[in-house]
Amino acid sequence: MTVRMEGWPEDAAAQKSFESREKPGPGTLYLVATPIGNLEDMTFRAVRTLREVDLIAAEDTRQSRKLLSHFEISKRLVSYHEHNKEASGPELIRLLGEGRNLALISDAGLPAISDPGAELVAEAVKHGIPVVPIPGANAALSALIVSGLPTDRFLFAGFPPRDRKGLKRLTEELRSEPGTLILYEAPHRLVKTLQSLSEPWGSRRVAVVRELTKRHEEVVRGTIRSVCAYLEAHPPLGECCIIIEGTQSAGGGEEGLEAGLGAASEVWWADLSVANHVERYEGEGHGRKEAMRLAARDRGCSRRDIYQALIQEENQ
Repeated sequence: MTVRMEGWPEDAAAQKSFESREKPGPGTLYLVATPIGNLEDMTFRAVRTLREVDLIAAEDTRQSRKLLSHFEISKRLVSYHEHNKEASGPELIRLLGEGRNLALISDAGLPAISDPGAELVAEAVKHGIPVVPIPGANAALSALIVSGLPTDRFLFAGFPPRDRKGLKRLTEELRSEPGTLILYEAPHRLVKTLQSLSEPWGSRRVAVVRELTKRHEEVVRGTIRSVCAYLEAHPPLGECCIIIEGTQSAGGGEEGLEAGLGAASEVWWADLSVANHVERYEGEGHGRKEAMRLAARDRGCSRRDIYQALIQEENQ
């Protein structure tokens, strides 16, 4: 999703979120976090804000009505989602411009993360409308902190592409990323995505976190290859987060069978498949086992990893 940046201020403009206003002006857009599973995720401030605003914009009004009913909140509820944003967005900006206060909520967690709420925020900024966050539960960060992987540097990459070519392009773009990677994925696509990721990154550590804050919350940790095998035998349910170690913490292993000793883009074999890498050494007079050992040395992984990669490439 691309957020349009037309109207971004060229000169610095400060927003004083809680400054009292003496003159009439636009309303405030509140970005209100909602529970990601457990209703107790809801904060006191979120409940108060939803009770005080003039109207609430929701991704799924049917789901949101259940939440509002639970907390005895009676407010006008309007729909704002990916399929009606072109029509609904300008109307919400108009209401904000007239002085109405609006709360934006998503189905779960923080709004404007991997949803069209980001575009509404951009339009609000463009029109000089104050935007105020009401923090709360967030699946990506919750999964990160329980993963056991480094948290000092991370990259959120949203939902990965569904097609094989798109996934391959994503891994190529992120193969040298030093920070921990965070992805969202639907349960019915999880195994397929991990299978694609295991081809270049099979030995990287990963944590798959599902059903966060719910009764069946679960964290599956291991290498991408081993976690993929586990989930093939135990099909997952519920929305999932995939947390993958970056190159800064990966010690040994495949390093994506790409990064190896330093950034892959800086070594001669970076664009070669594993099979072509081994064949190059064989062409120099090395035996098969020695060629595999040399390729494993280049890529910072074991000869067994090279052997398994060769089998995978032959079966494709």
